[in-house]
Amino acid sequence: MLAILKGVRICDGEKTGELQDISIRDGVIESVGRDLPVPADAEVLTFEGMPHVSPGWFDVGIQTGDPGFEHREDLQSAARAAAAGGFTAVACFPNTNPATDSKPAIAYIRNKTAGGVVTFYPIGAISAYTDGKDLAELFDMHTAGAIAFSDGSKPVQDAGLLLRALQYAKAFGGLIMNWPHHKSIAGGGQMHEGVLSTMLGMKGIPALAEEIALQRDLSLLAYAGGRLHLHLLSTSKGVELVRAAKAAGLPVTAAVAAANLCFTDERLAEFDSNWKVLPPLRDNSHREALLEGLADGTIDFICSNHTPWDAEAKNLEFPFAEFGMIGLETAYALCRTYLQGQLSIETLVQKWALSPRRALGLPIPEIKPGARAELTIFDPEASWTFTEKHIRSKSQNTPFVGQEFKGKVLGVVNNGQVAV
Repeated sequence: MLAILKGVRICDGEKTGELQDISIRDGVIESVGRDLPVPADAEVLTFEGMPHVSPGWFDVGIQTGDPGFEHREDLQSAARAAAAGGFTAVACFPNTNPATDSKPAIAYIRNKTAGGVVTFYPIGAISAYTDGKDLAELFDMHTAGAIAFSDGSKPVQDAGLLLRALQYAKAFGGLIMNWPHHKSIAGGGQMHEGVLSTMLGMKGIPALAEEIALQRDLSLLAYAGGRLHLHLLSTSKGVELVRAAKAAGLPVTAAVAAANLCFTDERLAEFDSNWKVLPPLRDNSHREALLEGLADGTIDFICSNHTPWDAEAKNLEFPFAEFGMIGLETAYALCRTYLQGQLSIETLVQKWALSPRRALGLPIPEIKPGARAELTIFDPEASWTFTEKHIRSKSQNTPFVGQEFKGKVLGVVNNGQVAV
């Protein structure tokens, strides 16, 4: 297969170049230049507007539901949603049924998604069945292809378990990921604890639930060594703690969900359960601290926090609805629309394409002759309206239907395939 991308601007995360063509043959970049010749057998791809091409974007920590919860999302629908959102690779959490906590479970995901336009990197469970009690077989999963270890949406509450996981994974350079959330302090809260939760009469989730868990995790890392990724920061004190840990030389990385960067708890004033997410949307002081942390490198990258739920789980009275929204299809558009004055085109490429791979220890795709073609095509200036037809996920739990966005994904190239 020979495909030529005509008239695109290459953005590598540092700078954006002039209009060029990119020739791709059998999944490998053949040439890059102005006005490349077009052989008779070439598939020529042209785009309206201001098409940009960057290394393929990578989303860390999506929920798929496959196996066991395929009615919410299976691997194929997750791949379609990821491609629509500009992601050529995703790392999926182990919260399936059965959990992704063994060598065969890792092999299942790798085999079922092999060769697709979106590359799946399974994250193995820290504990057996993700129940937070006994350490899972981390090394077996590592040899089978697990990219990291986490209990995903079930934050590890047992300090001893997390300590043993750090010590064990250290022997083979494994990465431990944890969402810092102290469940007993959160105590059944429905939204951020603050002025608005009091006005609405809703039980709040205090920032302390994150801060205490994060302090514990960093103390365990300092004691045990190893590598730790703190997923889904949402508080100003959390940013301060990670900043101090990095300054002290601890091998720690952190991520934030796009929704927590773009919105505050004011979105919950109408009791729309689609805005009910974890970590909760907090007030503007926390949001500003997250943006500062992202700008100075304290927070390494952004993620979609893609959490699909069926209608029966979300179309309920607010206190009874599950936490989470789908995010793959809209993550980039959210950032470009709501943060365009704060995050440049180049910075977004860094945070979506480069930094996730650095945190996971993966090579970064290059846009040069001889390199494997793993590319995201996008127009940062395009205006469009998100409708139900844009949803590729099996689930529809999103508050953004009818929302006008700036910044649109035009397609992806990966594994010798083009999806536009």
